[in-house]
Order: sequence, then structure tokens, then C-alpha cells
Amino acid sequence: MKNNHLMAIVYGWVAILVLVLLSSMLLSVLIRFTNVSEFTLSYITLTIGLLSLFIGGVIAGLKGKEKGWILGSLTGIGFTLLTFFIQYLGYNAMFSLQQLIFHITYILAAMIGSIIGVNLIVSNKKA
Repeated sequence: MKNNHLMAIVYGWVAILVLVLLSSMLLSVLIRFTNVSEFTLSYITLTIGLLSLFIGGVIAGLKGKEKGWILGSLTGIGFTLLTFFIQYLGYNAMFSLQQLIFHITYILAAMIGSIIGVNLIVSNKKA
């Protein structure tokens, strides 16, 4: 793996981290000042997670310029491992089946985003 691929993955991780932190702040304000139900909140957080990983994948694909599915996979897997380690080491809990399904979906979103990011670069070069 080339050095620019590793940097592309790091850019994707940083983008995901920034998006997740910003959305966490917005969600805390939303929870504080509205009467959002737990059911609605679960769908909002799932959507935010999918969008964050998709955008992180696009950024990784734009920076990496090739092998989008590998860059997206590694970007999504890195996020999943970080989440797993925080949950396991901090809360002494494993992933539930529902969380495992969510994280597989997150990895797929990052892969699709990265593939699109690489193809955005390729289509710009051809034009």
C-alpha cells in the first residue's frame, strides 16, 4: 500500500471523527431543547453515521485516487475498530447483533463513498 493511500485513509478517519463530533453536539442540543423520542433518535443517529462514513469514504477516495473499495473498506473498518475498542475497553461490552449489522452497513457506506470519490477524480481527469 502506498503512502498516499495511508494518508487518504487518515483523511477519511479525521473527516468521520469531525462529522461525528459535530453531529453529537447538535444531537445533544436537539435532545435538550426538544421532545425527541428514543425511537426517532435511533434513526437520526443511524442516518448521521451512514452519512459520516459515506463522506469520509468520499474524502478517502478523492485523496487516494485509486483502489476505492480498499480505501473505503479500511476507512470503515478503522472506524468500527475504534468504536469496538471504546465500547469494549470503556464499557466492558461486546457488539450486539444489531450493532454488528449497523457497522457492516457503515463499512459498506464508506466503501461506496470511496468508490464514488475515486471515480470523481477519474472523470475529472478525462474531462
